[in-house]
Amino acid sequence: MEAAELRMVFGKNIIDLTDEEVARAVQLCEKYQMKIVSIASPLLKCTLPDAPPIDERFQQDMFAAKHKFEDQPRLTERAFEIAKATGAKIIRVFSYWRVTEPEVVFDRVVEALRALGTKAAEHDLIIGLENEHACNIATAAESAKALAALGDVKNIELVWDPANAYISGEIPYPAGYALLPIGRIGHVHAKDCKLDGHKPIWGALGEQDVDWKGQIGALERDGYTGYINLETHWQGPNGDKHLASMICGENLLKLVSD
Repeated sequence: MEAAELRMVFGKNIIDLTDEEVARAVQLCEKYQMKIVSIASPLLKCTLPDAPPIDERFQQDMFAAKHKFEDQPRLTERAFEIAKATGAKIIRVFSYWRVTEPEVVFDRVVEALRALGTKAAEHDLIIGLENEHACNIATAAESAKALAALGDVKNIELVWDPANAYISGEIPYPAGYALLPIGRIGHVHAKDCKLDGHKPIWGALGEQDVDWKGQIGALERDGYTGYINLETHWQGPNGDKHLASMICGENLLKLVSD
């Protein structure tokens, strides 16, 4: 593993770190020769005012981020500061908590993303829109529609998360992946699960329901040159998350080598 995406550091969400804590995180990554490639910010992971009700079917993963719509301008400035301090080129963002009628808020989501993309262009950064099952852009189909609407903002790319698409009711590979503009996939999140209704039951990567072997093969075939970022949602055997990460890391390396 050659790189890191920073999300939870020292028990805090990356966006809430002090300057001193950011510097310490950078030093730790340098010590282990890991390049910081992405800031996994919680931008636009909040409730959009004056919108339809929140879709309660999907669990909202907070990761110690409990910010509101009113906090977004301050969080945006901080995310850019942290990206500069760490050398990360990607700032991961979302599309507001998912409502019962996502199409009603689609234009407002696109407007918010366009504003972030315009600001990021001034700093030579990439806004990475993650398809998140608890947010309004959840599936490959919704991601493709959003990217098409943002076609004029070239520095907005997709953080493709097949497991999130699966939780949203889509077959991520091959069906969902086939809908995506491949050249605009800038980052990939790797985790795996089975489903209990709309609730994910996390497990070892490559051993659950997502066709990771097919997906990784397709990424290689299509010339993807970004990172595949291992996510650590699985609690692991007997709640040992470190062991879970070791197992998933080994599985990922095998999938890539195959």
